[in-house]
Amino acid sequence: EVQLVESGGGLAQTGESLRLSCTGSGFTLDDYAIGWFRQAPGKEREGVSCSSASDGSTYYADSVKDRFTISRDNAEGTVYLRMNSLKPEDTAIYYCAANLMRRRCQGPLRNHEYAYWGQGTQVTVSS
Repeated sequence: EVQLVESGGGLAQTGESLRLSCTGSGFTLDDYAIGWFRQAPGKEREGVSCSSASDGSTYYADSVKDRFTISRDNAEGTVYLRMNSLKPEDTAIYYCAANLMRRRCQGPLRNHEYAYWGQGTQVTVSS
């Protein structure tokens, strides 16, 4: 069964850090660009960051640029999202997914290109 599982969420204070993990099974993760998304209550799902399969390139939404870092360990089948300088507006459920149409991240994430969505991990940042 193809599956992605997120972990690492939790409660943080403003300015603190968290590291999320996205672990794949049932497929070869390094064949796919992997995206991180988030959805806050009452808001649409937002593409946060992407890690390319092909050339190591990455993408970050303006809202997280210079604070979040995406990385991957293909041997472990895991993609990480390091979140520094957290803000209350980062509060959301964070999801990872695999891009079935592109191996290389190109600009803002497009929801319809992604599949194998995980169940999400809650991140709550208090002020």
